[in-house]
Amino acid sequence: MRTKVSFSAAGVQCVGYLYLPAGSRPLPCVVLCHGFSGTMDRLFDYAERFAAAGFAALVFDYRGFGESDGEPRQLPDIDAQLVDVRAAVAFARGHERVDPDRVLLWGNSLGGAHVITVAGSDPRIAGVVAQIPFNGFPKKVEGRSTADTLRLLGAIVWDAVRGKLGLPPYYIPMVGRPGQLAVTATPEAEQHIQILTGGQTTLWRNSVAPRGLLQMMRYRPAEAAARLTCPLLVCVATEDRETPLETTRQLADRAPRGELRAYPGTHFTFYTDPAFRDRVVADQIDFYRRV
Repeated sequence: MRTKVSFSAAGVQCVGYLYLPAGSRPLPCVVLCHGFSGTMDRLFDYAERFAAAGFAALVFDYRGFGESDGEPRQLPDIDAQLVDVRAAVAFARGHERVDPDRVLLWGNSLGGAHVITVAGSDPRIAGVVAQIPFNGFPKKVEGRSTADTLRLLGAIVWDAVRGKLGLPPYYIPMVGRPGQLAVTATPEAEQHIQILTGGQTTLWRNSVAPRGLLQMMRYRPAEAAARLTCPLLVCVATEDRETPLETTRQLADRAPRGELRAYPGTHFTFYTDPAFRDRVVADQIDFYRRV
């Protein structure tokens, strides 16, 4: 059973969907958190799989994205998103079908960093899965020239200035071709856009306010990983250019009860390969059952 829900996060209404298996007893609940420019509809498949395995599952949009309120739109604000995640946890704990001491966190990409950060200050969280989590930018992005990097930095600064002046954001594409001004520029850009938009109804937009990248330059979830009291499973791709193995491994290494699972593939294999996703989700369900 899937029910549309909403909750307040510091005065902003966030919208989500709660998946509940049949029955009446309180259940462990997985709270799922999307990535940098994502929307919750990209996570419906994961929520359905967790519910089929006997867990309650809550997906939601951060403020300014998808179905949630908040202005400006398409602006990834780390501090605000952490408030949203904590509000989602509080909502789950207050639901009659959820065991408040068995709330589990799941996050993808930037959401993977968020769930570690939130759990690092919340000892009641029962377990965390961080899938291809962000843990700092790589020193060099393959395929991005110095000129491309300077153009992106210029867009970030200009958007930040506009924010200080109270002007609308200066939006750029999230995904673009090599040489194009975009957060991620790859030869497979068109394929990646099709992956994120094709085959289903989605509120994902290939547009983002790049000032959010300034906060990410200072964001280090590894510090929170060291404070975790619950088990942590980090799922990574061995050929990931966006979240390289050498940086994401630190999260599992720093966590007192950390585990690392590495899978052959890229950042986008988690979206494109059903058999790959089946294997990853099966491992995540097994992890949640063990915790």
